[in-house]
Amino acid sequence: MNRLLLVLLVMSIFFGCAEKKKADNGKSEIVENEMVVKDGDEQNDIPFPIYDFDGFEPLLHNNDGKTYVINFWATWCKPCIEEMPHFERINSEYGEKNVEVVLVSLDMPNMWKSRLEPYVEKNKIQSQVVILDDPKQNDWIPKVSEEWGGGIPATLIYNKEKRTFYERGFTYEELNNELKTFIN
Repeated sequence: MNRLLLVLLVMSIFFGCAEKKKADNGKSEIVENEMVVKDGDEQNDIPFPIYDFDGFEPLLHNNDGKTYVINFWATWCKPCIEEMPHFERINSEYGEKNVEVVLVSLDMPNMWKSRLEPYVEKNKIQSQVVILDDPKQNDWIPKVSEEWGGGIPATLIYNKEKRTFYERGFTYEELNNELKTFIN
C-alpha cells in the first residue's frame, strides 16, 4: 500500500509540476531558495511560501531550542485530512511551550488555489502552512528520512536532542504522547 501511495504521490507531483512549468513559461524564479511566482502567473496570489527542497531543507534542521512538528500532507489525502485537527490542537496547546507545527503541503500546483487555500481558510488553520513544490522526490524523500517510503501522512518531530520520523497517521492521543517524549 505504501508503494502505491508513493507511486501516486510521485505521479501527482510530477504531473502537477509539469503543468505548472507549462503554464509558467519562465515566470517564476528562485530567490534565496524560495520560489517566488511573478505577476502574470495564475498562482501569483498564493498566501503560502512555496519552496523547492533546497529552500525547504533548513526547516528540517533548526537548532534554536524549539521542538518542531513537521507534517507532510495534501488535501487529496483522506488520512491527512482526518488527522489535521490533531496538529491544530497541538499547535494551540503547545505554541507557548516552544513547539512549532509546520504543515508541508504536497498538493499539486493546480490545486493550490482550488483546494489548498479554501481548505486552510474553511478550517481556520493557524499552524504555519508551506508548499513543497519539487518534482525530484527520489532525491529529497531520503533527505527527510531514510526510512520514508514516500507515503503520506508523514511527520517528523525533532529538536536539538532528538529526531523521529513517522510514516503514518496519528490520533490526538498518539501525537500528544509522542510530542511529550520530546519536551519532557
